[in-house]
Amino acid sequence: MPLPQPLALRPFHPLSDAPVLRSWIPDPTALMTWAGPNFAWPLTDAQLTAYAAEPGRHTWTAVSRTSTPADPPADPPGGTPADTACGTPGITPAYTPGITPGGTAADTAGGTGVGRPGGTAGGTADGPPLGAPADPAVGGTADGLQPGLPLGTPLGHISLADGRLGRVLIAPGARGRGLGEQLVTLAVSIAFDELVLPEIHLGVWSHNTAALRVYEKLGFRTTATLEAVEVVDGVPWSVHRMRLTAADRRQ
Repeated sequence: MPLPQPLALRPFHPLSDAPVLRSWIPDPTALMTWAGPNFAWPLTDAQLTAYAAEPGRHTWTAVSRTSTPADPPADPPGGTPADTACGTPGITPAYTPGITPGGTAADTAGGTGVGRPGGTAGGTADGPPLGAPADPAVGGTADGLQPGLPLGTPLGHISLADGRLGRVLIAPGARGRGLGEQLVTLAVSIAFDELVLPEIHLGVWSHNTAALRVYEKLGFRTTATLEAVEVVDGVPWSVHRMRLTAADRRQ
C-alpha cells in the first residue's frame, strides 16, 4: 500500500509565510532562479506581500501532511531496547489542510517559475530547485524530513496566475525526496479539477534538466525555446515554454 502524500496545499499567508519563503532564497542567483527578474534583491516581505495581492493570482504554501517522530530516548542504565521501545517509528497520516481557491487577494496569489544552473535541481523558469540533493550530514527520516517535524510545517511554495504555473520552490532541507513532483501535481489538480482551466503553461530554465524531467513526467510538453533571455554571472540563461492541456492530462 503506498504511503499517503506528505504534502498538502494551503493559501499563502504573507504575514507568517513570507519570512519563511525568504529564508529559502539565500542569494541573487537563487532569486533569479525562482522568480526571474520579477523581484529585486534583497527580497523583502513587502515584495512578497505585493506579489500575493496581485489580482487573479493563486499562491499556496505546501505543508507537511505527516508528522515525523522524534528520535527515541536513549536506553536507561541497565535497560534494553525492548524495555524502552514504544513501537516502530513511522509516518503518521494526519489531517489535510483545506485548499481555498478563493479568499482574499493576500491568500490567493500566484506566479511563475525557473531552475538553478547545472541541472542538478528542479524548479521552473522563474523558480528555484524542485529538489536538490539533501545534505547527507543532516539527519532525517525515511521521507527525508527532520525527526520531530510538526504537522503543517511549511515545505514548499507554488503559484498560479492566468493559467501560468510557477514560483515553484521546495525548502532546502526537504529537497531530493520527490516532493517537487508532488507539489506540482497538487497545483495541477487544483488548476484542472477546481478552477477548470483548459490548459496550463509554465517556463523552465533550459539548464534545469531535473525540473524538465518532472514536468515531462507529468505530461507537460515544450512549445518554444527562448534563447538567452537573461545573463547571470556572465552565463546566458534560456527558457523552455511548456504546456499541459486538460485532454493531455487525462490520457
